[in-house]
Amino acid sequence: MSANTITPLHPLLAERWSPRGFDVDHAIDDATVTGLLEAARWAPSANNSQPWRFLPTRRGEAAFDRLADALSDNNRLWAPTASLLLLLAAETEDERGRTRPWALYDTGQAAAALVLQAGHLGLHVHQMGGFDASAVSTTFALPETVHPVTVLAVGRHDPAATLPDHLAARETAPRTRLAMDTLILR
Repeated sequence: MSANTITPLHPLLAERWSPRGFDVDHAIDDATVTGLLEAARWAPSANNSQPWRFLPTRRGEAAFDRLADALSDNNRLWAPTASLLLLLAAETEDERGRTRPWALYDTGQAAAALVLQAGHLGLHVHQMGGFDASAVSTTFALPETVHPVTVLAVGRHDPAATLPDHLAARETAPRTRLAMDTLILR
């Protein structure tokens, strides 16, 4: 499902979207997980601080179930069918206790690089803010300086996946964005 853009974009950008229907029979191998994390690892960051931290979990692992349990009710309806749930967190202080003011921005860039790599590999990613960050921090004993930013569901899209009606409707709805002139600051 390619985006209707005002100018041509690279196919990895134009065809990127966030499905909820994942192939429950698809398993993600070590090499693929490594490739996704490597793409994120090479994202740009302020002063090369690389503040992103990863917690990759695969369907069938206890850690996957614990991460899925921290998702919002709506996300728990579909996300556990993904092959991989990946917590992406930001280390907001350096080893000397100095604040990293761009840590969240940089972590977002790491997510974007991972999403593009996933698209290149024929996979889809759905990034979620609907999760209990405090529960994730406690469950996985994250250091105080590491803050959960998003959980990414990664897998192979299944257009025939069974979803509740309200989510199935969103899967087939046209992709839209705000008009460009509403995004330009004047």
